[in-house]
Amino acid sequence: MTPSAVAQSIDQFRERFTKITDEVGRRIVGHREVVDATVTSLLAGGHVLLEGIPGVGKTSLVHTLADVLHLKFSRIQFTPDLMPADIVGTNIVQEAAHGGTFFEFQPGPIFANVVLADEINRATPKTQSALLEAMQERSCTVRGNQYTIRPPFFVLATQNPIELEGTYPLPEAQLDRFIFNVLLDYLSADHEVKVLDLTTTTHQAQVDAVTTAEEILDFQIVVRMVPIADSIARYAVDLVRATRPTDSSAPDFVKKYVNFGASVRAAQFLVLAAKARALMKRRYHVTYDDITSLMPPILRHRILLNFQAESDRLTQDDILKKLLEAMPAPRE
Repeated sequence: MTPSAVAQSIDQFRERFTKITDEVGRRIVGHREVVDATVTSLLAGGHVLLEGIPGVGKTSLVHTLADVLHLKFSRIQFTPDLMPADIVGTNIVQEAAHGGTFFEFQPGPIFANVVLADEINRATPKTQSALLEAMQERSCTVRGNQYTIRPPFFVLATQNPIELEGTYPLPEAQLDRFIFNVLLDYLSADHEVKVLDLTTTTHQAQVDAVTTAEEILDFQIVVRMVPIADSIARYAVDLVRATRPTDSSAPDFVKKYVNFGASVRAAQFLVLAAKARALMKRRYHVTYDDITSLMPPILRHRILLNFQAESDRLTQDDILKKLLEAMPAPRE
């Protein structure tokens, strides 16, 4: 891209981001930080794991985003009897025009731009693993044939953190594929009243599509062009390395409470998301604030606590908060 084309793309990026959040706000009340996180992950080319109790708007949020982004949408309801072929598709026998038969591939619901994996932890590990190749490689292999998923490709998975009976915890390898682990909490009283106004009357909140798949792919390229200073990139790497109890830079409380820390992929996602956030905040460069603001949702599902942490009733967020206090960002 030429400098003028880059500047034009950045201006368009900011305009589209404002329109996206405004349109989503017409149907989804509150959860502004959640909306920002999901849009950030899309522009960084990643996937999101949404956690929250039933009824806080996880599924509605995903539906609304797909409508606003004007992308092909599919929903997969994960259940214990769901099979991998129900996700990626299968070959079926067809009759040829001149006699005989042949196999024809019928794509599954994974072949979409926005895929809602609803209650992902209710499926067996075998079925959950069907998502791994798609999330990482943007392709699926069926009977030895590889089928490419057309970009942009964005998985939004939801899970209920309180009802664990009959569920299968996500393996660490799959958790690591999600750029964000976003927590949805209860709305404020004023927001709940507004939800009632939107959902208990004859009024139907309509949203308009404000972008296209081609624009989103262009925006993902623009995000990667945002510069980041070596000192800020080093700070991001130091934060990630400090979550590993075997690293010499890890604080004592990390060595005491953490079994396994974040991977290199965490540092990659942290920098990519920080670049997207910088553009969303109308800046042309990454700051320390971008790193520290995005660190909790990017790292909380990547550190594995030990029994001592459970005994002391500490969560991943508690550890990450202590880590930011122990390693504050330098002044700009």
